[in-house]
Amino acid sequence: MNLEVLEQSIYDLVTETSTNLPKDVRRAIKKAKDAENAGTRAAMSLDTIANNIFMADDQVSPICQDTGLPTFKIKTPVGVNQLEIKECIKNAIIRATKDAKLRPNAVDSLTGKNSGDNLGEGVPVIKFEQWEKDYIEMKLILKGGGCENKNIQYSLPCELEGLGRAGRDLEGIRKCILHSVYQAQGQGCAAGFIGVGVGGDRSSGYDLAKEQLFRHVDDVNPNPELAKLEDYILEKANTLGIGTMGFGGEATLLGCKIGVMHRIPASFFVSVAYNCWAYRRMAIDLDANSGEIKNWHYQDGEKIAFDETAATQDDQPSKEVIELRAPITEEQIRSLKVGDVVKITGRMYTGRDAIHHHLTSHDAPVDLNGQIIYHCGPVMAKDEDDRWVVKAAGPTTSIREEPYQGDIMKKFGIRAVMGKGGMGPKTLQALKEHGGVYLNAIGGAAQYYADCIKSVDGVDLMEFGIPEAMWHLNVEDFTAVVTMDSHGNSLHADVQKSSLEKLAAHAEPVFK
Repeated sequence: MNLEVLEQSIYDLVTETSTNLPKDVRRAIKKAKDAENAGTRAAMSLDTIANNIFMADDQVSPICQDTGLPTFKIKTPVGVNQLEIKECIKNAIIRATKDAKLRPNAVDSLTGKNSGDNLGEGVPVIKFEQWEKDYIEMKLILKGGGCENKNIQYSLPCELEGLGRAGRDLEGIRKCILHSVYQAQGQGCAAGFIGVGVGGDRSSGYDLAKEQLFRHVDDVNPNPELAKLEDYILEKANTLGIGTMGFGGEATLLGCKIGVMHRIPASFFVSVAYNCWAYRRMAIDLDANSGEIKNWHYQDGEKIAFDETAATQDDQPSKEVIELRAPITEEQIRSLKVGDVVKITGRMYTGRDAIHHHLTSHDAPVDLNGQIIYHCGPVMAKDEDDRWVVKAAGPTTSIREEPYQGDIMKKFGIRAVMGKGGMGPKTLQALKEHGGVYLNAIGGAAQYYADCIKSVDGVDLMEFGIPEAMWHLNVEDFTAVVTMDSHGNSLHADVQKSSLEKLAAHAEPVFK
């Protein structure tokens, strides 16, 4: 096999997966967008998502700044050298990271050190299987941390909030899957897709669940019972009112695929792999002799370009927008309320897990009084003048900072924090006491927000790695929604409460 050709084919697969959503996913998002009520927060979010999809495709840049953990599933003819394929994958991953198609995401679990090239122990994930066909099939999924953290596994029988007892039968499986959608709320970048694995052990069940994510969105399960259950889940999940980004609305789930395997008598697991709207998976068929790409998967049917949406979005009528520029006063913050749309111009600083942990016991490298912290781990590159530029910069899931956020805001005088998915009661109480707000940006909209960043004016704490460093960003018209205010109000708590009530309406048996 020509290894140079093979490496280039894999590089093309990685680039395409990171930057260009498959046709079936695009059609599912358009269907949700067309069904949403105009003028709502959910509609605004779907407009931004559509715009972002177009921009990523047009600029060949990552759809989402969290390019996830690359997971390859490969089928090879007997006699093909899998060690050579593995080496080509690693080389292609290094190149894609250097070219800012991937964010450096491989972190040593003991030291916290980022390898910088997406290689490390067990990273990327590469799984081989032999088959009797004469070509290589290579699948890749890039599943970000925000949706990965909303994966969930149930051991039946169990008690489920809102649904009661889930037994070891189809009814119990049904309840688990509905609950999995409820518990994700907006933190997994709804509207999402789920793959479900029924049976197996704890590890094989999750593997089966993730394998379902490689199915086509519009396929039909060959098992009639599972086909019926998939349709039921897709219909009923969209009655929960969680909506895009957890803002409420009509679209909560865009796809449900279920697989089943045998189990041992003592164990009955239902494993759910949750995937965000930025459903980045692709597959290719490779010539086993030359390494050339023979065929791309997921290319059937119409491709929705979204360029019309991107071109006209700014012309759409919208709610009055409030301008914010740091440093922000407490008086300005207390005038904001849940539902307000804000546009930020000026300076803000990124800060994720490592920064928040660091600030609990250290001084800040800059004066944060009155400032905005953005929960974001951007994709960065250097231009021809050796200056940092932002290639992708959407929000990360904020709930991870819940143990720190309120204390950090009070300690340094921070007035606004921005991310996605909302935060919990400790932060809400701090916002009320200190005078602060939580701003929800649109998860996955990494190109849309990168376009709002006009310059990188500095960086601190680079020893934590590019995603975890504190980047000083100069932004213009950076849009977000106030979802937690200084008066004790939280849209996220309200949506969770109302969706739990709707979930409880599905407690009665459905399948005999």
